[in-house]
Formats: sequence, structure tokens, C-alpha cells
Amino acid sequence: MIRSAFAGKRVLVTGHTGFKGSWMSLWLAKAGAEVVGYALEPKTDRDNFVVSGVEPLLAESVIGDIRDADHIRDVVARHRPEVVFHLAAQPLVRYSYDHPAETLHTNVVGAANVLDAVRGAGSAKATVVITSDKCYRNNEWEWGYRETDALGGHDPYSASKAAEEIVVACYRDSYFGPANMPLASTRAGNVIGGGDWSEDRIICDAIRAFESGTPLGVRNPASTRPWQHVLEPVGGYLLLAARMLAEQGAHAEPFNFGPDPSAVTDVGRLCDLAVSAWGEGAGWEQVGHVGGHEAGLLALDSTRARRDLGWSPLLSVDEAVEWTVGWYRARFDGGDMAAFSAKQIADYENRAVAQWRAL
Repeated sequence: MIRSAFAGKRVLVTGHTGFKGSWMSLWLAKAGAEVVGYALEPKTDRDNFVVSGVEPLLAESVIGDIRDADHIRDVVARHRPEVVFHLAAQPLVRYSYDHPAETLHTNVVGAANVLDAVRGAGSAKATVVITSDKCYRNNEWEWGYRETDALGGHDPYSASKAAEEIVVACYRDSYFGPANMPLASTRAGNVIGGGDWSEDRIICDAIRAFESGTPLGVRNPASTRPWQHVLEPVGGYLLLAARMLAEQGAHAEPFNFGPDPSAVTDVGRLCDLAVSAWGEGAGWEQVGHVGGHEAGLLALDSTRARRDLGWSPLLSVDEAVEWTVGWYRARFDGGDMAAFSAKQIADYENRAVAQWRAL
């Protein structure tokens, strides 16, 4: 369904040089879409966007800042995308403590700039804004948050994502409308996968430690998170837009894309899995708690996505870590990462087809 939905379509991906955005752009290009990306420069030459050779597969890669309203408006007006995925963001909680105004400006005003540009062009038949599970007011519940639960945010990043969801709802109700230019939002948990080198992300920090032969320092090994491989939510975002294209006027609402409850595990076990997947020389140790507030428990209820879209996660947490660390290990060993990343997408597609046929 994804391939048939996007083949030949003009698709805009903001944040295409980033972690999720690069995987989405690669997947869309492989599906035959004419992908235009809009984002800042890649942060490092080790990012997935660079090492997997994403840029040559795109119709155009535009370097720009979503805070520049005139620039993003001009790009959208020139390309008139049929589908829009907005992923560009300041994505880090701990960074947001040091740069709250920048985080709010990027994630809230930037999202409004993108939606204003899409509204002005009037060409989009499906627009999907990617926010975060941290948009929910975290009450440390044992059960997963649903799309109807209250928004909130203890830290500047979480507050920015809650505010972004309010902006999306405002534009949906005031300008877009399900029958006009349907607009949806998506929320996912802690995503892991190849080609992410962000600071203060557990797998990224683990790989840096493993490559240098030093033990990974872990602040809170008992904290639990809804770990999932990047292809799980990205596949959900693509399926959501495909459903929006196929079923006009449907699915213009928020969706959670979280892992099975069995994939929600603590940081210590995740580190054990990463050490095992990397092999000789890898290890981890607990260090003192550092920095601001960190949520101890946060999970999502993805019933709506399962029921309305037919989406479900495919990889166990063990497989998610194996696929992720396997990517970094292949790069460390000098592998062909363009082929490796394309194979992971193909393997995931085959897994999805096999599951669908079994239903």
C-alpha cells in the first residue's frame, strides 16, 4: 500500500537530514516518490542521511530553517507537494533546558510556519505532523496514554510538543478540515535505529562508548521507556498518509505509534542487549544522576492506529536493538551503508507483508 500510494507523488519532508527524516526520505524514494527535503545541514558526516546516500535519491534537498517563514513558504509554493510530512524540530529534552526559547520557537512557531506554507499552496491531499509521546502530561501511569488524554510538559521540550499539538488542532479546525486538506499528527516513543548521533540518547551514547572501548555511563538504569526501531513509527506515518490519500476525509486526527507493552523495558536491560549485540569490548556502568527532570514511566496506547489503520509493531525490543546496533557495527566495520539501510527497509517491508498475509 505504501509503494502504490506514493509512487510518482510529490512529497515534502521537513527535517529530511535528521534521524527519522532521513529514514523516511530513503523509504519514500525507494517507493518511487518525488521527495523534496527541507532541513538544516546534517549535523555530522556519520549521520544516516550522509552515509546511506539519501541526497542523490531526492528530487531536491533544500537547506533551510523552518523558523524562516518566507523561505519555507517559497519552497512549498514552488513544489506544491501532494503529501507533507513535518518532522523538522529541536528534538532533545536536555538541550531544551539550556535553550528553552530556541526550542519553543523551532517546535511551535516553526510548525505554524510550515502549516501556513502548506495552507497557502493548497496542494496537499495529506499532511502529517510528527510530534512526540512527551506531548502528554505525564502522570507516571502504569497504562499507556491515549490520544484523548491531557497534553502537558514538565520540561521545555515536552511543553513545546504539547503546544505544537495545539497548533495542529487549531489549523485543522480553522483552515484544513478533513474534506479539504486533511491534517493529522503522530506521537511515538523513544526511537532507536542506525545513523543517529544525538547527545544524551542512550544508544547513541552507547555506540560512542563502544567505539572508544570505554564503558557506557548510565544515569537511571531503572527508568522504563517504550523502545522501538525507527522503521516502526516511520512505517506508521507512511501508512497513515497512505490511508488519508485512499480514504478522502478520513484519519485527520492524532495517532499514537508505540511498541507492544512487551517492548517497554528498562534502560539497564536495553544496555545489556546493546552490549551483547556489539560484542567484545562493550560494557556499561551506573553513574550518578545528572541534570533536570526525567520521566520514570511513559508508554503509549496505540489502539486507534491498530483499529483504524491496520498498523501494528513488528519488531521485539531484542530485534530493535539488534537491528540498531547491527547498523552501527556495519558502519564501524566499513560496510556499504547505502545497501545496508536499503536492506533493512526491504526486510521490514517483507516482515509487514508476511504478517498481513497471516491475518
